[in-house]
Amino acid sequence: MQELLADFEDLDELYRCYMPFLKSGGIFIKSNAHFDMGQELKLRVTLPDALEADEVEVVVAWLTPQGAQNSNPPGVGVAFIDAPALNDKINKLLGATLHSDKPTYTM
Repeated sequence: MQELLADFEDLDELYRCYMPFLKSGGIFIKSNAHFDMGQELKLRVTLPDALEADEVEVVVAWLTPQGAQNSNPPGVGVAFIDAPALNDKINKLLGATLHSDKPTYTM
């Protein structure tokens, strides 16, 4: 199984990458690599101020190709398969920011 790495150094970047509109949550990862919709991957993600990375299984749910509208970076959005603890951590970290009208990489 292919592995993706995501290291978030600050909450602003985590906000821009988080995909709360997915049923179990998800993350957008900037990448030029090719992925297929529905492809299962392993994600190792380090959240801001975390001492260790979380490893979860994910499925490709979003693709942003090179040269997309609004100058969004190319990448892949992955939906968490069974990672309620990681989704809860992200929600707690972002708190009220989740209701911001600042643009993200996906919406």
